[in-house]
Amino acid sequence: MRVVVTGIWICAATVLSCYGMVTYGAGLFAPKTEPYLEGLQYQKLRAINVPIIADGAVQGYIVTTLVFTADAKLMHALPVPPNSFVIDEAFRQIYTDTELDFRRLKKYNVTKRLAEIRQKVNERLGAEVVRDVLVEDFNFVSKRDAKS
Repeated sequence: MRVVVTGIWICAATVLSCYGMVTYGAGLFAPKTEPYLEGLQYQKLRAINVPIIADGAVQGYIVTTLVFTADAKLMHALPVPPNSFVIDEAFRQIYTDTELDFRRLKKYNVTKRLAEIRQKVNERLGAEVVRDVLVEDFNFVSKRDAKS
């Protein structure tokens, strides 16, 4: 009789411990989501090539690499990443800029141009996502040098 009662007691203890583990221990094995750091996020863009046209012909190309900082919380909430918007706006700003003339070099207001890129991108996105646009690389390659 003792053996039967001990066997029933062991079976009951095993069943109850399994039930308790499944009911109360389910949260122990659930994957934990890591909260992302809020603040600014640094995004490096691919290099873009912008043709410079003067006197009805291509004079050369501006090759530039830009970097932007953005609000990380807003970046994760956007349905589309702002990278393409920044590249598109930078191309438009450089391509239509009449002040850029590499035949007659003079100082150029880069700060103003970058502020305009930031402003236009934020207007297109409908929020203050992009905080700052930075230049990592900015080069002019003449048409003659591009062929060689």
